[in-house]
Amino acid sequence: MRPFVSARGVARLLACALLAARAWGAPPDVPWEHLRPHPRLFFNSDTWPGIRAAALGPQRGWFNLLKEHADHPRAKNPPRADQGELAAEAALVFMVEGNPEYLRRAKAVLEQTVAFYRDCDRNQKAVSWYAFSRIWALAAYDWLHPHLTPEERSRLGRDLLDHVAAVQPAPGQRDPPGRNTSSYESGFYGTPCLLWYAGLAVAGEGIDDPRARDFAEKGHALHVKLLEHRRRAAGDDGGSASPALNYALVAYPWAEFNFFHTYRSAFGRDVASEWPHVALLANYALWNRLPGDRWFGSGDAYHREEDDAIPPGEMLYHLDHIRYFFGATQPLSAALAHQLRDRLPVRDYRWRWPMHAVCHPFLLAGLHDTSSAALPLPRLPPARHFENMGQVFMRSGSGDDDTYALFTAGGVVNHHKHFDENNFVIYHKGFLALDSGSRPVPGSHLFQYYCRTIAHNCILIRMEGETFPRYWGTRAEGEPNLPPPNDGGMNRAIGARVVAFEARPEYTYVASDAAPCYDPRKCKQVLRQFLFVPPAHFVIYDRVVSTSPDYPKTWLLHTAREPAIEGDTFSTEQGQGRLFARVLLPLPGAARIRKVGGAGMQFWSDGRNWPIPEGFRVRNDDELVGQWRVEVSPQQGRVEDEFLHLLEVGDRQRLLAMTPSQRIETEGKTGVEFDSGDRRVSVLFARQGPPAGSLRIRRATADAAWELSRSVQEQAGIDGMAP
Repeated sequence: MRPFVSARGVARLLACALLAARAWGAPPDVPWEHLRPHPRLFFNSDTWPGIRAAALGPQRGWFNLLKEHADHPRAKNPPRADQGELAAEAALVFMVEGNPEYLRRAKAVLEQTVAFYRDCDRNQKAVSWYAFSRIWALAAYDWLHPHLTPEERSRLGRDLLDHVAAVQPAPGQRDPPGRNTSSYESGFYGTPCLLWYAGLAVAGEGIDDPRARDFAEKGHALHVKLLEHRRRAAGDDGGSASPALNYALVAYPWAEFNFFHTYRSAFGRDVASEWPHVALLANYALWNRLPGDRWFGSGDAYHREEDDAIPPGEMLYHLDHIRYFFGATQPLSAALAHQLRDRLPVRDYRWRWPMHAVCHPFLLAGLHDTSSAALPLPRLPPARHFENMGQVFMRSGSGDDDTYALFTAGGVVNHHKHFDENNFVIYHKGFLALDSGSRPVPGSHLFQYYCRTIAHNCILIRMEGETFPRYWGTRAEGEPNLPPPNDGGMNRAIGARVVAFEARPEYTYVASDAAPCYDPRKCKQVLRQFLFVPPAHFVIYDRVVSTSPDYPKTWLLHTAREPAIEGDTFSTEQGQGRLFARVLLPLPGAARIRKVGGAGMQFWSDGRNWPIPEGFRVRNDDELVGQWRVEVSPQQGRVEDEFLHLLEVGDRQRLLAMTPSQRIETEGKTGVEFDSGDRRVSVLFARQGPPAGSLRIRRATADAAWELSRSVQEQAGIDGMAP
């Protein structure tokens, strides 16, 4: 018999569903009945006095810089060009000081800017890859609105709406080169985001209200989709739409923060608290951080000494925004953002990229007068699994002399993500096992080598005649038009199955099968068990099953400098660090160990080198793009192969030889026993069946043993404690 639900019960269920939706961060439809009069973008009549007070008080230095820009000759006699930031700067100076000369300049710059946009539309040319300048042009229109004539309001408003309509993606329409119409799953700094700002700037004035409202509602829906997508990526750990920090911690967060600002200024409602995942971006930044504010270089990073640092100028704003929007609702995330900000080498808002932060220092000015966000943080775990980002970060501590590693597997994010499941990067006083390559645009190096499995510390299985998917990017002048090389790697960027993860003070362990990312015609299993025994040792065991013995398998480790190979052991160094590696499986005599690289062969794949084009900001001989790699392959072809490696890292002045070790074997298990300081460490892995293993650490006064986990340890929040 079906249960009876009354009308009142249905109403209660619907109410609960609505509350649940809002709890998950779904703001209501655009509340037009609460639309504020101009100004309404970023600030309104209620918040303007605080903006002005900040500009004339604690942020006077920033205001003076804006005024210097507004005094530039091109502001006095503006050319027809994209000058949205300049229009907003001149408008803001006028509003603060009331000097009519800056009103004249702001209007003149805005006129020329809007005319330029319409010229681009008529000639099917892109204004810019980024929408930031146009957001500020729309803000300038909104701020100047009370000081425009009815004719100026109508004409400029319609022209801005026309431009935003013209640059939206449409089925069958081919965008001109340089126009970014990417979706909410990306950084969302292309033309689709303009719908929200254009709609708010023009709505309610009788100019074209139906279209303006339609734009704002569509823009609102896209921003909600963006927030939902990034919430899924962040999960309960933190993250963004890409694992590449030169995206995730640079231009990407502006989409969220600008939306929060303008929703509140236009409608008087704070929606940031409904999206708590945004605050966890501080946690993601923390775990990516290496000594010297460097990072691992995941995804489409540049891999240049100057660029492997977390970008401090952008992070300044993003960390302050986390404190600003989430200080009350997410105090631990705000505290972490506060502490990370204090570590940044740049403390001044004058350092920024690009010039799209026109009024944010004034909006956030109050943060500089309080330390309430600097709460004590809990003790952090020794490793962190960002399961939705597909990354496991592990470390021996948080100092300059500690060891740091990143293991890549699983996740739901593939934007600027490479074909690199089960990859690892190791840092100890230098990048000792690194991601290789860089991202020249244009340049076939990006899509023919850099993104491919061969550029990472992964497993190759070569099947003759295999074809591979294309990646983004374009050829440089003079480069041949060739299909993707057959590197023996993966054909999917995400899909590895993380079957075990465990973080303890004594060790961190992760097991992942990347077979779903390889062509099933050649591969059945690529199981990697990765064990970190702090402070300096890694044990890596791979079980690889192909569909034919004729498909050779290769184990890769990329290095910055030429490795030295002696028998079954090789070593390399970078910075002040050194790495030793010992090949335990395949057995001596059954393994082929060779180094590939050097000038003209750094990026060797499928019978040719794929160099970085001359003149690009990263050179072919830069260490951090990887100059060499070590390849380990079985001498004889088989369907099932095992690779077992012991890695040791340390200071290159102190670590002069690798620790003694020996391969050990029991019934159905294989492993290694080695010395680590005053400890004797024994590791065993199951050779068949589900991934399993054990670890034993013996000291003169103590003996401890563990079975390696067969499940994924749950973590959540800043402290990593499972809910």
